[in-house]
Amino acid sequence: MNIVLMGLPGAGKGTQADKIVEKYAIPHISTGDMFRAAIKDGTELGLKAKSFMDQGALVPDEVTIGIVRERLSQHDCEKGFLLDGFPRTVPQAEALDSILDELGRPVEHTINVQVEKEELIARLSGRRICKTCGTSYHLVFNPPKEEGKCDKDGGELYTRADDNPETVTNRLEVNMNQAQPLLDFYEAKGVLKNINGQQEISKVFADLDALLQGSRS
Repeated sequence: MNIVLMGLPGAGKGTQADKIVEKYAIPHISTGDMFRAAIKDGTELGLKAKSFMDQGALVPDEVTIGIVRERLSQHDCEKGFLLDGFPRTVPQAEALDSILDELGRPVEHTINVQVEKEELIARLSGRRICKTCGTSYHLVFNPPKEEGKCDKDGGELYTRADDNPETVTNRLEVNMNQAQPLLDFYEAKGVLKNINGQQEISKVFADLDALLQGSRS
């Protein structure tokens, strides 16, 4: 079962990825994990990636794609995998198709966890951090007992600069503009499935699981 999992920041993609990986016993492969493993193993491509990362530069597609090819060729991917964070662009998606054609493992599902922009803004801008101990709260999902105060030490809660609604909105718009061509690419191939991410976590997974089970019947 070969899956590309997509979703905007705050959509709950990571939570669902963990549940899919646990149930189906397939590796959860993220770009960051691949880079770290390749660098740790000292592979030629890993060292190339590190040279760009050390300079604060983006790793070029040719290096990223090479690392993806190496990772998907490993034994634990033979029964399937879940890709998270790759591809990010249409050229990367086309390169992924070429890799998987070589391996005889086409993408079976591209799943997009879909949440309305307003809900994402509420989720992402609701975080509050204790100035004293750093404990994290969320106004909706994990509120403090007393507004504005940490449960642990009574410290003042604050909003990080990158969690304010304006910054969150700008970040989401950038992500939406980047994601749309990729969604259109997989839609045209007939493999894109949108899942309603504005439900309870368990219901989102139930919908995902039904989709994946359906592919096995």
